[in-house]
Amino acid sequence: MNGLVMAAQLILGLGLLVFIHEGGHFIAARCFGIRVTKFYLFFDTGLSLFKFKRFNGKTHFKFFSRNLPDTEEVTDENGNPVLDEHGKKKMRLIDTSKLPDDDWRKYPESTEYGIGWLPFGGYCQISGMIDETQSVEHLASEPQPWEYRSKPAWQRLIVILAGVTVNLIAGVALFAMILGHYEKEYLPNDAVTDGVYAFENGRTFGFQSGDKIILVDGKPVVRYQDAVSSRMFFGSIFTVDRAGDTCTVVVTDKAYRLFKQGGSFLQPFNYPFAVDSVLPGMAAEKAGLQKGDRILAINDSLPTATWGAFYEEIRRHHDEAVSLTVLRGADTLRIAATPDSSGTVGLLSSKPDYETKPYTLGETFKYGWKDAMTMLYLNIKGLGKVFSGEDKARDSVAGPIGIAQIYGKVWDWSRFWYITGLLSLILAFMNVIPIPGLDGGHALFCLAELVTGRKIPERFLQYAQTIGMLLLLILMILIIGNDIIKLF
Repeated sequence: MNGLVMAAQLILGLGLLVFIHEGGHFIAARCFGIRVTKFYLFFDTGLSLFKFKRFNGKTHFKFFSRNLPDTEEVTDENGNPVLDEHGKKKMRLIDTSKLPDDDWRKYPESTEYGIGWLPFGGYCQISGMIDETQSVEHLASEPQPWEYRSKPAWQRLIVILAGVTVNLIAGVALFAMILGHYEKEYLPNDAVTDGVYAFENGRTFGFQSGDKIILVDGKPVVRYQDAVSSRMFFGSIFTVDRAGDTCTVVVTDKAYRLFKQGGSFLQPFNYPFAVDSVLPGMAAEKAGLQKGDRILAINDSLPTATWGAFYEEIRRHHDEAVSLTVLRGADTLRIAATPDSSGTVGLLSSKPDYETKPYTLGETFKYGWKDAMTMLYLNIKGLGKVFSGEDKARDSVAGPIGIAQIYGKVWDWSRFWYITGLLSLILAFMNVIPIPGLDGGHALFCLAELVTGRKIPERFLQYAQTIGMLLLLILMILIIGNDIIKLF
């Protein structure tokens, strides 16, 4: 059942992203009068699950139908196939005027919409575009006014970049929606009056518990989460208020390696706490801890005056019995407890009286953009570390199986939209890389034409497209193979 939930989230998430990406290409192409022969969600190799097309004033539907070819063999007067110079059968485009009226191929000016059976992508077949959707025979004919290749370079560039543009917009919109609909409010940085709690990783760079963050890289911080965002792991300069003195803490990119190893750096946990509640069946309940208890120390000599100190120390004693010094009313007690394998005892802390602020509509878009760009920046930096050799590709790159695992075994809509928004941003970035076969490769050729004023030869574009698609296919096989290896 868990596997089905992960698979369903993967299919829905990728389906939405493919739909909006290809939809961007579709809308831009139609705006410039370019025909879109097919628009498919998922791949329809061999057959489609469902498709429809409008012609002769009616919309026609088909279910589980086989795809018909748009080319036919060239034969001589005896009906024998004609071979080309390489000994292969010559092919030509079917003469659509000779097809019966109910044959969908007779109406290439109308778009065929459908859903394929292979849920790993989709495509928008733009007439006259040199890509994997076009046959050689289509491109051998003279360019027609309704074709992509007959349009000026600036129009073709817009059509190509429309896909990544809508992916970028969708990613930002989803991050904004998460803030407005799910989070609804944020913790102002200046509301953290007790300062941060510095865990061991944070102390490595010179942070101290009680530090109040004033500036990050010379800029004031409004939201606390921006002060301690993941950007810090690639190097940042913090200005902090330390007991009334202004200090500077320099975080180097060594933080990224510590982050990869796990463990917290800074959290707003530097406040005195009491037990708010205990979770049933866990160590805290079995030990007899109660609401209102104040835990003063672990094993007598380790004081836990703040929630951060207790949180950090208790995790050092996983599967190990500890003695808790507990203040209950006016009585001081000794209570034995054994944290589980993750170092938790199952208690919830009381909360500090830090005042949160609701997001305004404008702030959801402002911070949605900021959060989206931060996550995009981090993924680009992470990819850079893979290419530089600092990170192993097999640990940092995920394919369909890995992405399904990221979505998780439980369907949580907030998490689903966050991951989908993040994937939309990554899809935009990866697609704009100037590699033949990707949108970035097509865009590069359009830009070259705009700069030089000379059109790139179609034969060169066909060779580049073939090589690019072959490289992408090999890369996909390696990524999926890496996903499978990680399962064992």
